[in-house]
Amino acid sequence: MSLEKELNTRAGNACELCTATDNLNAYVVPEAPTSGLDGHSLICTTCQTQLEHSDKVDPNHWRCLNDSMWNTEPAVQVLAWRMLHRLRGEGWPVDLLEMMYMEPATLKWAKATETEEGEEKVVHKDANGNILQAGDTVSLTQDLNVKGSSFIAKRGTAVRRISLVLDNPAHIEGKINGQQIVILTKYVKKQKDMG
Repeated sequence: MSLEKELNTRAGNACELCTATDNLNAYVVPEAPTSGLDGHSLICTTCQTQLEHSDKVDPNHWRCLNDSMWNTEPAVQVLAWRMLHRLRGEGWPVDLLEMMYMEPATLKWAKATETEEGEEKVVHKDANGNILQAGDTVSLTQDLNVKGSSFIAKRGTAVRRISLVLDNPAHIEGKINGQQIVILTKYVKKQKDMG
């Protein structure tokens, strides 16, 4: 039986990460300690693109890991752990990482592509140097032209429940007038929690 057929049988003809059934590929999990079936995962093109290109990651797509992180196949666990680790700035993946159990050898494999702890940690800071977290509320420190639209976001506008751009400490995302936009951190200040 070919590797692809074995993978399809193991995965039930669905992406082992998001359960999509179209555009499936045999994916070699980087740094696999073994070749063959155990070093591969069957994943869809959407998951593969986001695994390989951090600028194309859609955090909401990866909510599927809530289920797939419990897969018993080490290759699938490794991919789930790596993506959750990459997305931990979003907040919710941290809880899943804490719940996730992996054999020590599998965890070592998962960490093989990560840099030393803290080396790659991207920290987002507001205009005053306060550290920003996903879910914070910020306010604009000046009027901003919103690209691709005709409106100007006024100074003092509150942007609630921001999300962090994981690979760029100078960018956050948030909604203004119902439109999701990227905002430079140097033009915002963190609002103190009320209560």
